[in-house]
Amino acid sequence: MQDPFSNAMNQLDKVAKINNFGDEIISRLRQPDRDIKVSIPVKMDDGKLRIFEGYRVEYNNALGPYKGGIRYHQNTDISEVKALAFWMALKCSVVGIPMGGGKGGITVDPKLLSKGELERLSRVWVDKLSDILGPHKDVPAPDVNTTAEIMAWMADEFEKITGDKTGAVITGKPVDLGGSLGRDTATAQGGFYVFEALKNKLNIKDNIEVVIQGFGNAGANAAEIWQSAGYKIIAVSDSKSGVCNPDGLDIEKLIKYKKDTGSVLGFNQESVGCKEISNEELLEMNCDLLIPAAFENIITESNVNKIKAKVILELANGPVTSAADEILFKKNITVIPDVLANSGGVVVSYFEWDQNLKNEHWTKKQVFEKLQPIMTISAENVYSKAQESNSDLRMGAFILAIENIKKHY
Repeated sequence: MQDPFSNAMNQLDKVAKINNFGDEIISRLRQPDRDIKVSIPVKMDDGKLRIFEGYRVEYNNALGPYKGGIRYHQNTDISEVKALAFWMALKCSVVGIPMGGGKGGITVDPKLLSKGELERLSRVWVDKLSDILGPHKDVPAPDVNTTAEIMAWMADEFEKITGDKTGAVITGKPVDLGGSLGRDTATAQGGFYVFEALKNKLNIKDNIEVVIQGFGNAGANAAEIWQSAGYKIIAVSDSKSGVCNPDGLDIEKLIKYKKDTGSVLGFNQESVGCKEISNEELLEMNCDLLIPAAFENIITESNVNKIKAKVILELANGPVTSAADEILFKKNITVIPDVLANSGGVVVSYFEWDQNLKNEHWTKKQVFEKLQPIMTISAENVYSKAQESNSDLRMGAFILAIENIKKHY
């Protein structure tokens, strides 16, 4: 499987051939400003000391403080975190918010830790990196396997170490501790606003069939949002299994089932007309819209020729490799890229940071009233750049983002 950072740099090489930005800005974007690896000693419940490996990559802060999530995953490594930090720098630039790109992580399977061990791990990560973090320096957020509660522990630890009481060092906190309303659904909601803005331009009809790969926070919220807008969700999957129903899935019932059982596995036995499918079969289904909402490198050279979706909307980061992108473009399958499609999450994280610094608290209605025009205008700008350069939407987004970063140098 392709190294995530190599995939990101292939994308950068491609856009550099399409648009003459000049060597200087491309050179700057080939390397992060800094990548930091720290050891995280944690006293486990049995009294033994374990050392975990943690990361923070600060990629580019031309537009503002580094911004980006922290993921806890057993396969997390520095290459993945660098790629995600690079995409975050572009993402903030695409939607025009005054933040840079960063990303963090710890190589750990959080399911194997107790709540106490998880809290100690999270607090030590902050302690090790407190010198580089700060509301005007580097602002982490949740990502894979990190929650609002973990963000609250981190914000509390930073306050203990530095005395900073704004809470603006961390976003994605619980609402009662300074978190923003709407943050939990922001990624999916932002993706939906982008989809609606591009729908007519891409000749997408109203009665479309939607397939969603990944049924965590982003995927489940997307299923609810698209279904409530009148679209038919015919298949979803998580890490264990997939389910499909050509007549449309009962998403409310499926979300409750997953909450009760921990997976969509077995839902086909609870619902008439529903059958079990694998993740591979789900990706290759005939549908109008495919939404990858899980991990990187899901659509690659090995399976791209089996993809039958008319449009792919990347709610996950980097689900389509650079080589697969080329083939999809030739097949006239439109990819709405991650740096645009899933940027609603970072926009609302920016809103939270802004509210914390101003000591304000906006309603959910206010949050989404501010989010929708940002996503709509950004989608239209990306589409225009793609048309001007006779390229795909990803290259349109990269051109828009890099031009904006270049101006700030």
